[in-house]
Amino acid sequence: MAEKYSRATLTRNFLKTITRIKNPDEMLADAGEGGLEKTLGVWDLIILGVGAIIGSGIFAVVGIAAAGGDSSIGAGPALMVSMVIAAVACIFSALCYSEFATMIPVAGGAYTYTFATLGEFAAWMVGWVLMLEYAIGFIAVACAWSNHLVQFLNGFEKFLPAWLSNPPVWLVNDPFTAAKIVSTNPDVFVPRLFGVPICINLPAILIVLLITAILVKGTKDSAKMAGLMVFIKLAVIALFVVAGAFYVRPENWTPFAPNGAEGIFAGAFLIFFAYIGFDALATAAEECKNPQKDLPIGIIGSLLVTTVVYVLVALVLTGMQDTSGAVPSGFLKAPMAYCMMTIAHQNWAAGLISIGSLAGLTSVLLVLEMAATRILFAMSRDHFISKRFQKIHPKFKTPALLTWTVGLLAVVGILTLNLDVAAELCNYGTFTSFIIVCVAVLILRKTDPDRPRPFKVPFSPVVPALGIITCGGLMVYKSMQPSGSAILFPVWLGVGAMIYLLYGFVKNRLNENKIHNEKVHSKKQELLK
Repeated sequence: MAEKYSRATLTRNFLKTITRIKNPDEMLADAGEGGLEKTLGVWDLIILGVGAIIGSGIFAVVGIAAAGGDSSIGAGPALMVSMVIAAVACIFSALCYSEFATMIPVAGGAYTYTFATLGEFAAWMVGWVLMLEYAIGFIAVACAWSNHLVQFLNGFEKFLPAWLSNPPVWLVNDPFTAAKIVSTNPDVFVPRLFGVPICINLPAILIVLLITAILVKGTKDSAKMAGLMVFIKLAVIALFVVAGAFYVRPENWTPFAPNGAEGIFAGAFLIFFAYIGFDALATAAEECKNPQKDLPIGIIGSLLVTTVVYVLVALVLTGMQDTSGAVPSGFLKAPMAYCMMTIAHQNWAAGLISIGSLAGLTSVLLVLEMAATRILFAMSRDHFISKRFQKIHPKFKTPALLTWTVGLLAVVGILTLNLDVAAELCNYGTFTSFIIVCVAVLILRKTDPDRPRPFKVPFSPVVPALGIITCGGLMVYKSMQPSGSAILFPVWLGVGAMIYLLYGFVKNRLNENKIHNEKVHSKKQELLK
């Protein structure tokens, strides 16, 4: 007879159940039965990695990191040192991701690695946290894309109709942003229905639906589009570096570190978020042709490429604009475009930089949505969410239903979320996943030392420990800043734990009972024969 399922209680059996790990061999077997099509090569991975990393960070955050903002001091010309420090902090985690991705090349990334080392409950919580980094991050970047598009169209107000060059506020903003605009300018019109303001960020919704449709068609096609976007933004950045070099004044590089070590580390903290995205490659491990060889190259290679690009930008940027004192607000918002317009007086180049920023954000959107769907795909495989989401499109060989579900939920998020708070919460999701992966490497080295590791983290346990220390230190630093997200993150974790106890735990136990019943029935049939 099948064991009768009973509700979760804090018993020894309950604790044993929620800490039960999933064997990596079982994960590989599940992936082999109904896995995703293997279409990605090493260059596809590097392109996706660079596409995920080089986004709004290099086009906007770099100005604040160099000159300082309302709540931070700047690194000045020493920004290039800040960038190297941030890259090194990422590399500790990237090496840990590489070891796992080659050892367990299945969809899910940090969620999967946690299930193999810390058990069911921890895996659910990491999956829940990763939805902050990828799904909510996807929504925030879509809205940033919309803002960049509106700014780009504003530059053509002499050539475009007014409704296109200066679209109505309620058509290009979420309700919270529109409310801020109305509070400072009461003359701005926002339609209301039963007293509730109606705001639809139309460009963000359209780009989300377009990206979703591209991902449904196939990961290979998505990588091709990401490749085009990466080419455009790297070409634009190269244009800035080459053209801007003629306007560099070496005296702007002195003093090299106007705010000393404090400014350098403050810059490293800010620029750290410009490197986020390489971890998304691990979620696509199941779709790699040769994950054991290509994934470490893709993850580490994309970090190295972006570090070189970032340092070159910092070198030219701080050489064109003196960042040792106060800087114009335009430099903080869009530093590269500002330098080309105001210092170099090359408006055409500033326009191309705007195109590059749009291309950069488009490639980030592609990778973020792909990562979110692959994590949910893995969670569906583990019976945390409906098995319907495991269904693969017969023609495109992608989880089409799941991809459209994520896309439509993103549209709902665009219409309802306070994106300022959501974007800050994404940072905590990133730090948590990095720390967990570093911890998981140390655990599996002890619990399963004989498992083949095509790529091994060098100098373990030192490198994983440094990853934990650097990411943990940055997380603590972030929590000390005046922000409501430091309070909301524990709330998010609490909600996730409740959902697990009331839904995830129940669903897994019912599935185990179903499997048990099937085995009992099969055994009875054999005895009857």
